[in-house]
Amino acid sequence: MALPRGRAAPTSALPRIASARAAGRLCSAAVIVDDPSVLRPPVLCEGDTVMLVSPSGPTRPERVARGIELLTGWGLRPVVAPHAYARRGYLAGDDALRAADLNAAFADPQVRGVICTRGGYGAQRVVDLIDMAAVRRDPKVVAGFSDITALQFALWRGARLAGVHGPGAAWVDERTPLRSAESLHAALMTTAPVTVAAVPGETTYPVRVPGRAVGRLLGGNLCLITATLGTPDMPDLSGVVLLVEEVQEPPYKVDRMLTHLRRAGALNGLAGVAVGQFTDCVDGWDTTVVDVLTDRLGDLGVPVLGGLPIGHGPGQLTVPVGTHATLDTEAGTLTTTPAVQ
Repeated sequence: MALPRGRAAPTSALPRIASARAAGRLCSAAVIVDDPSVLRPPVLCEGDTVMLVSPSGPTRPERVARGIELLTGWGLRPVVAPHAYARRGYLAGDDALRAADLNAAFADPQVRGVICTRGGYGAQRVVDLIDMAAVRRDPKVVAGFSDITALQFALWRGARLAGVHGPGAAWVDERTPLRSAESLHAALMTTAPVTVAAVPGETTYPVRVPGRAVGRLLGGNLCLITATLGTPDMPDLSGVVLLVEEVQEPPYKVDRMLTHLRRAGALNGLAGVAVGQFTDCVDGWDTTVVDVLTDRLGDLGVPVLGGLPIGHGPGQLTVPVGTHATLDTEAGTLTTTPAVQ
């Protein structure tokens, strides 16, 4: 399997991030106790091949070049899937091509991780074509966010695969600086717990209901959570710490989505809500997205913590999904066990 074409930038230009092996952490790290029904893929190590796939919207080689540079700098071998740069309107090629790339990655024993290039739209169109038996036979860490929430939900339903909610390979340093790279690296290449602290400068920081919640972290993009209602992939959220984030949706649409989830009973029995970035969620009305989140989440009777830098905004950080989490509003932190072992 050939490496992507094109010259890598000098390694001196890469962030100085220690690998799992360099930090003295064995690739066959000890298993962290969790629900035995959950598949936790092996931690990525130097020399591992990761496949870059585009299950949703289209991208271009120049957008992915920086992501390849970062992954290579961590000692990984990024390989671009055959159809990762395909394009069919707002989709990264036909459904069959996108599904074929995913299934090829899951079936190839040389591929140890699957990194989505970007979100956009289209993952829901291919999730029913995924070979879940291959996923269960050889679990691999899958990283992405936004529309990739649909893929994470499908892998959770079909294989109970823990995943990673974080930036894709179409990397933009202005939005995802060194701290973002360090966060993704830690989630993929170490077995340390992940802690994300609420940031006062985040728009959603005022959204808070005091308390401490413990449960499995599931969720991601609010639009995709809502769009999953009524499908086989919608998880039972009882006892779950629900992660929500959104981009470019006006407050009334955020209200509509949360109200839909409430009326459908999907939020009944939640353990807590982790509120990430709601980026560019504005319109001309006086009601803000903070008002909406406080109104729609504040009376659920569970702890709610806003201000987490998880989502589409600057400084996006990475968190595992499908693993146990503790939401502590007094400390202002979300702490999760790792997705990898």
